[in-house]
Amino acid sequence: MDPAFAADLPAVVARAGAADVTTIICVGYDLPSSRAAVALAAQWPSLWATVGIHPNYLTSAPANWLAELTDLAQAPRVVAIGETGLDYYREYTPPAVQRQGFEEQLALAARLGLPVVVHCREAEADVVAMIRQYAQPAGGAGVLHCFSGTEDTMRAAVAAGYYISFAGPLTFKTAEPLRSVAARVPRDRLLVETDAPYLSPMPFRGQRNEPARVRFTAERLAALHGLSLAELAALTTRNAYHVFHRIGEAAA
Repeated sequence: MDPAFAADLPAVVARAGAADVTTIICVGYDLPSSRAAVALAAQWPSLWATVGIHPNYLTSAPANWLAELTDLAQAPRVVAIGETGLDYYREYTPPAVQRQGFEEQLALAARLGLPVVVHCREAEADVVAMIRQYAQPAGGAGVLHCFSGTEDTMRAAVAAGYYISFAGPLTFKTAEPLRSVAARVPRDRLLVETDAPYLSPMPFRGQRNEPARVRFTAERLAALHGLSLAELAALTTRNAYHVFHRIGEAAA
């Protein structure tokens, strides 16, 4: 769990429920946050967890991080490996180390039959090359989260079996190029997210984000695809159940 929610998590979960957000995925980005996500998912029926090491945190991870991540991934409410990926914008971790860590987490997900939650910032060519090594063209390989890339990257990821997830930036005034890409994503690969506590959508930009606000991004995405909010919600829920198959199995 991000420290931004330490003081009022029950209220955040309650507001999500009031906004018809009944399932929340709590994403790990290092070992402490992955442990916290697993613990929260065990405590809250509406929460599920992912476990992973974000590229920016690889240099501070202990030498045995992969073994501990593997152990954490055995928890029954863990639905994906990640957040992992590549970030060449902030090189807190040398690119070669990032690529090795990403490769190890892609391989772990493949061994466990779990999808991958992928972070990509200014590293599109390398991310595409690496996810192609573990492609599942029929879908279910993972998610390019908080997508901000090009149409070519989107189509390459879809071909590799990935889903394309949009967050608050889709609503920003300067995001016309991103909205143009979003309108072209195949509907059976669309997802919507918050990336909370970051990237709050308009009209809350600059404030702490939270799950209840996903509807504002969903409304914009629905309009781009000529759908009602209810239709978009049903579509993205179905897609989420497919890629995060443990949630889908529990809901069946």
